[in-house]
Amino acid sequence: MDVRDDGVSIRAWRPPIEGIREVLHARFADHAYPLHAHDTWTLFIVDEGAIRYDLDGAEHGALPSMVSVLPPHVAHDGRPGAAGGYRKRVLYLETSLLGDHLVGAAVDRPVLPDPGLRPRIEALHDALACPDDALEAETRLHDVADRIRTSFGEASAWNEDGPGEADLAEHLRAILDAELFGAPSIVAAARAMGVGPTTAARAFRRTFGIAPHAYVVGRRLEAARERILDGRPLAEVAAEVGFTDQAHLGRRFKRFLGTTPGRFGRA
Repeated sequence: MDVRDDGVSIRAWRPPIEGIREVLHARFADHAYPLHAHDTWTLFIVDEGAIRYDLDGAEHGALPSMVSVLPPHVAHDGRPGAAGGYRKRVLYLETSLLGDHLVGAAVDRPVLPDPGLRPRIEALHDALACPDDALEAETRLHDVADRIRTSFGEASAWNEDGPGEADLAEHLRAILDAELFGAPSIVAAARAMGVGPTTAARAFRRTFGIAPHAYVVGRRLEAARERILDGRPLAEVAAEVGFTDQAHLGRRFKRFLGTTPGRFGRA
């Protein structure tokens, strides 16, 4: 949903990613949220301007350099912190992803100190904006959640024990290959392997030198090339190898090969 009116711009949607209740991209010129509470975690970044807010009676601020996370069931408000308003991107995360035991730490320190977290959240938002990037979004989500938990003092989900990395990576590759043209899930695969999603994804990357979602896209494009050279219609190829539509195939194909699928076929 997109709404624009007098300095206000809103885009909100519910992605098909377990653990995310809602994605919100918004710009407000002068809007002030009244005091309220959610039953989800509120993870947000500011892209322009500044935000001031009270959380559990204490005043805080958010600037473009910061990552902020507000816990569920704790009252807070929100208002412009500078002239001209603000632009923000928000993820409302389920408590199944970040547990209630972290609420106290978030009340005390809603601004996260991890300097590597913001670019990861930006990449997650980029992946959430494209239906074909669900596997990437899911993988990035669990990496972000793991870093948030670590920032609050919880041990990392990265499992140094258990099965060897190479064995985990081979197992995950077999699962991805079996679901290559469908809707592979890092959460479902990790659950079947008996490890966490972050552990599975990191083992794959460290073993094969590529992220699971990049591996899947590459294999899909490889399959698309074969079908294109056989003279198959592009829309049919896109649907068959797992892309949402011909336009998404075209964007991926050009980024990978430097040319469009149609031009590739004609050559």
